[in-house]
Amino acid sequence: MIKNLEDFKINIRIKLSALWTAVMFCYIYGDYFELYVPNKVHSFLNGQNMLDTPIKLFIATFLLTIPALMIFLSLMLSPKLTKWSNIGIGTIFTFLTLLAGISSISEWRIFYLFLSVLESIITIIIIWQAWNWKKI
Repeated sequence: MIKNLEDFKINIRIKLSALWTAVMFCYIYGDYFELYVPNKVHSFLNGQNMLDTPIKLFIATFLLTIPALMIFLSLMLSPKLTKWSNIGIGTIFTFLTLLAGISSISEWRIFYLFLSVLESIITIIIIWQAWNWKKI
């Protein structure tokens, strides 16, 4: 006999925070798996990579800090600010991840394209969830 499983409504803030967490895991996995691309580690050791200046490294750090902060901010900001920041930042990161994925198409980076598409799907879900946040 199959019984119905208990289900309860998950708060929108927790959904948004969990979605941003999933995005961050995709970013981390992408960066980690990129270490397996031939000659990648060698180029790191020689300083020949796309983050070869302090300003480029800072910009990349700044950009990737934003989704990490959204995990926390989705739980802590006011409802209105949470809604609009998730819509705005979700939109920006959807386009950024699609551009990053398209710009890195190669045999060895097909994993990166896959993760970029997945990240974009997740950020689209973030936008949709925030946009459809129910009012009291």
